[in-house]
Amino acid sequence: MLELEDVSHVYSNGTRALDHVTLSIPRGMFGLLGPNGAGKSTLMRNVATLQTPTEGRIRFGDIDVIAQPEKLRRTLGYLPQDFGVYRHLNAVEFLEYMAAVKGVDARSARGRIDELLQLVNLVDAARRPVGGYSGGMKQRVGIAQALLNDPQLLIVDEPTAGLDPEERVRFRGLLTELSGERIVILSTHIVSDVEATATSIAIINKGYLVTYDLPEAILQAVEGKVWTWIVASSDLPAIKQQYLISSTARRSDGVHVRVVADHRPNGGAEPVPATLEDAYLYLTHQAQGHLG
Repeated sequence: MLELEDVSHVYSNGTRALDHVTLSIPRGMFGLLGPNGAGKSTLMRNVATLQTPTEGRIRFGDIDVIAQPEKLRRTLGYLPQDFGVYRHLNAVEFLEYMAAVKGVDARSARGRIDELLQLVNLVDAARRPVGGYSGGMKQRVGIAQALLNDPQLLIVDEPTAGLDPEERVRFRGLLTELSGERIVILSTHIVSDVEATATSIAIINKGYLVTYDLPEAILQAVEGKVWTWIVASSDLPAIKQQYLISSTARRSDGVHVRVVADHRPNGGAEPVPATLEDAYLYLTHQAQGHLG
């Protein structure tokens, strides 16, 4: 279990990136959702011992993460948002280098690297320079380096940003496979990534924890609050000013608008089943109003 208790982080310029966040995260896939700038990366860096919280406690099992960062690092895998590679090295050379940095002995590293290249489906490209890899292949190398020490806690920060749809689906599948035997934290602003993988979800906004629950419980927050409505294109700007719009689609009969509202927005609006995207939009919008 990973436990965060009243974790706050204030930067030297006075910016409060996290405000008393409390979470208990069990084994499996945990999704951390929030808009850009919500505090997700700060939270991940605090857990990964790259930053120290201004206030609060973090524990992983019997490890006091703040007091014993080196102990956590021995069982931690981390793929940061700005993960970089040495372009001239091939995948094997890069992973050998990272294994040495992590203190994995050369003999153990050789066998582990072979296993990981199989796991991330890069065996055929293992001797090609990493600089020539696609975005998805580079991310898979990133996951391989994060798994070199067989971590019990794996953190991935915005891992699918910039990937094409096929690579995104493949990467999500890989994370799901990995989550069976460890805690995997997926931090992202892309709702579909979390919807497809996470067994529990937290939403944060402006450093505050908006909600933390099972996906189906989060969906209940917008049950009976999602509507479709066909409007004229000329009316759309005014409707966007008045209502919370989840999506729009232009059709021959007008613009099909998906609205999240507590009450039916118009006599012609029809109720539809909610999605996690609807719930995320509704809850972050509510929090935005509450937080100013």
